[in-house]
Amino acid sequence: MAASEGAMRMGKYEMGRTLGEGHFGKVRLARHADTGRAFAIKILDRQRILAMKIDEQIKTEIATLKLLKHPNVVRLYEVAASKTKIYMVLEYVNGGELFEKIALKGKLPEKEGRKLFQQLMDAVSYCHERGVYHRDLKPENVLVDAKGNIKVSDFGLSALPQHQRKDGLLHTTCGSPNYIAPEVLLNKGYDGSMSDVWSCGVILYVMLTGNLPFDDENMVVLYQKILKGDYRIPKWLSPGAQDILRKLLDPNPITRLGMDGLREHDWFNQSYTPAVPFDDDDDNYVGDDNSHMTKHNGIPDNPAINQMNAFQLIGMSSCLDLSGFFEKEDVSERKTRFASNYPPTYLFEKIESNVINMGFQVQKNNGKLKVIQERKGPTNPRGHGSLLISAEVFEINESLYVVELKRSCGDCSLYRQLCATLSDDLGICKSQQLLKNDSIRQELYRFNSSF
Repeated sequence: MAASEGAMRMGKYEMGRTLGEGHFGKVRLARHADTGRAFAIKILDRQRILAMKIDEQIKTEIATLKLLKHPNVVRLYEVAASKTKIYMVLEYVNGGELFEKIALKGKLPEKEGRKLFQQLMDAVSYCHERGVYHRDLKPENVLVDAKGNIKVSDFGLSALPQHQRKDGLLHTTCGSPNYIAPEVLLNKGYDGSMSDVWSCGVILYVMLTGNLPFDDENMVVLYQKILKGDYRIPKWLSPGAQDILRKLLDPNPITRLGMDGLREHDWFNQSYTPAVPFDDDDDNYVGDDNSHMTKHNGIPDNPAINQMNAFQLIGMSSCLDLSGFFEKEDVSERKTRFASNYPPTYLFEKIESNVINMGFQVQKNNGKLKVIQERKGPTNPRGHGSLLISAEVFEINESLYVVELKRSCGDCSLYRQLCATLSDDLGICKSQQLLKNDSIRQELYRFNSSF
């Protein structure tokens, strides 16, 4: 990962070797210049995406990954774009695919297979709880890190709640032939969670036996086997493993073992420790070294704790904004950015003062202000209008800062009111005006010149 002299940079990322290439771009290994942490940057060609009409697929993948923060799901940390490229900064998983691990060993010992299956089901269950259905689960889309833990990846075919029809079912036939659930093949609508469970059952079978439960060179015959549940479980597997496979690979999704039943199964529960999802505010992936700053009550004496680089600016600039390309919801209802010439300490004090005057409590933590709950008082005697937001200040240069207000949940009207109040009090300009600043234009020029 050591960067060579004159290595290509993307903001604070030093680009390394190519990890893989596809029809729409490539994935490159990258190192954060300040921390040395490795990332995988997926670089997609916008023209190819539009030409192949897969922009909806890319939108879905990004929207999905933004929702998921789990130790067994590949993390998406940043998304940005230039006029020709889309950049996705992803967690780097250095152990290869689960497929390669199985191919190397032939099959996995039951104990090892169970541990990986437990992690897989933790990840899939977490996704389902957030309305995400993967729909293409297979060993090639499950990565293994250096410690032997799995990371589910490749959400390009995933579905979100808005993809369901009025009957509450999904209707798009997709997935890999050997892992596709029988109800998906019937083309009458299917429950995304139960079809994912079927695919996980196939993966478990492959891990424990080294073979596919359903396989045939003739696709029609293959699908007939899947629809009938025509497979054999080796007798040398333990009774518990045989039982759970039989219940997971039930062709009837109504009687198939679901997530609740799975967690009660004796074989599954052996040495099982459920994974703990990451906190929604766990955004410390860059790992900037802030040790040189003195902190007081969670807010540093110099609150401009983040140097904003061109990579981040690309993503928030109006002419290259990703929000319209990737999100259907009004992003102004979730995140607002402003530029200001006021010093960070004053900005934080003013934000805190306005929030308290509106009847909310403030928590200071890790360089952020968080409005954590409603507060009854003279301005809000009944405690109406709960709101949860965070406020951060980024330093562009010595005289220019960006304030980011992010609403996690709560009353949109109160959020807009707070944004309007701060705009009036601090004399700040909307993010669409950021490109008028010379220093930002220079940063963007340096960024684009490196490609």
